[in-house]
Amino acid sequence: MTQPVPSPSLTERPARPAELEDWLNGRLYHPLSWRLARLLAPTAVTPDMVSAAGALAIMLAAAAYGALAWPWGVALGLALHMAWHVLDGADGDLARVTGRSSPHGELVDGICDYLGHIVLYVTLGFIAAGQIGGLGWALMWAAGASRVVQAAHYEGARRQYQLIVYGTPWMASAAPVTSPSGRRHPFVVYYLWLTGWIVPHGPALTAAARDPARRDRLGAAMRAEGPGFLPQMSLLSANYRTLAVGAAMLAGRPHWYFLFEVGVLGLVLLASLARVRRAFGAVLAHAGPDSNRR
Repeated sequence: MTQPVPSPSLTERPARPAELEDWLNGRLYHPLSWRLARLLAPTAVTPDMVSAAGALAIMLAAAAYGALAWPWGVALGLALHMAWHVLDGADGDLARVTGRSSPHGELVDGICDYLGHIVLYVTLGFIAAGQIGGLGWALMWAAGASRVVQAAHYEGARRQYQLIVYGTPWMASAAPVTSPSGRRHPFVVYYLWLTGWIVPHGPALTAAARDPARRDRLGAAMRAEGPGFLPQMSLLSANYRTLAVGAAMLAGRPHWYFLFEVGVLGLVLLASLARVRRAFGAVLAHAGPDSNRR
C-alpha cells in the first residue's frame, strides 16, 4: 500500500476563517498544530494516530491531576490538557496536507475526544466525591451531560457556518461512514441526531446547501449573520473548559469546575441557542424555499 504524498503546499499554513478563531487558537494552538503536522507529514504517522495521541494526552492529564502532588500535578495536568488542543488541530492539518481528509477521520477524532474526556471527568469525579461525598458524583454526571450538549451545539453551529460560507463538508453533509454491511457507525448516528437536535435549523441548512441555485444566497446571508452569534458562543469552546479545569484543580476543588459547566456555561448555551435559531432562520428565509421558486 502506497503512502499518501504530502501536498506541495506544505510550507503554507492552511487558511482558517478568522471569524472562527479565538485568541488561543489563532495565536497558540493552531500555529503549533501546523508545525507538528509539517514535522509528521513525511513520516508514517497517520492522522488517526495523532487523534489517539490526543486522547492519551487527556488521560495522562487526568492521571497527573489525580495522582501527583499539588501544585506540580496541576501544572503537568494543565500542560498535558493544553497539548491535546495542539494534537486535536494537528490531526486535521496532517490529513489535509497528506490527502487523507475523510468522514472516517472525523469519526475517529470524535471518538478519541469522547474517550479521553470520559477518563478525565471520572477522575475529577473521584476527587470530588472524596471531598463532598455523593454530590461530587452527581455533579460529575450533570457536568458531563452538559459538556456533551454544549460541545455539540458549539461544533455543530460552527460546522454549519463553514459548510454554508466556505463549502467545507462535515459529517452531516458528507457521505456517511458505514460498516462493510452498509450500516452507519453507531457514533455517527448518535452524533448526527444530537447535532440535529441541538443546532436549530441545522438539518434544513444542510439540505439547502445541496441546492446549487441557493448556494450563493445562503453563503452571503450566513456570512452577514455570523457576527451575531459566532463571537458570543466562544465561551462554549473547549479552550475555556481546559483553563477552567486547571483553575478548579489549582484551588483543589474539582466540583467548582462542574458547577461552572452546569451553571455558567448552561446559561451561555441557552443564550446561544436563541441567537443561532434566529440567525439560521433568517438565512433560510433570505435564501428562499427551493431552487424552483423564482
